[in-house]
Amino acid sequence: MSTNLYIYYKVAASRAQEFDHAAAAMQADLSLQHQINTALKRSAEIKDEHHTWMEVYSSVPPDFLQVIDQAVTQHGLAAFIEGPRHTEFFVNISSCA
Repeated sequence: MSTNLYIYYKVAASRAQEFDHAAAAMQADLSLQHQINTALKRSAEIKDEHHTWMEVYSSVPPDFLQVIDQAVTQHGLAAFIEGPRHTEFFVNISSCA
């Protein structure tokens, strides 16, 4: 069964552009190294001077959370993120119509 990883957190709106560049570079590296699809999303609205950001990783291996943690450190993303990084795994299911 295919597992997708979703990670969301807050980043100050004033740092959105520089965070976007750092996160995109991290995801490009991860995509190339691990042959996975990635996406980076941001909330449209600003709440309390922050955007909510979401990283999406499709069809990840079981140990991928450790890989992500190392990549976050390597690319300096922790300096931008305020508060905890929330992670959730979802599996693809087939539905009958």
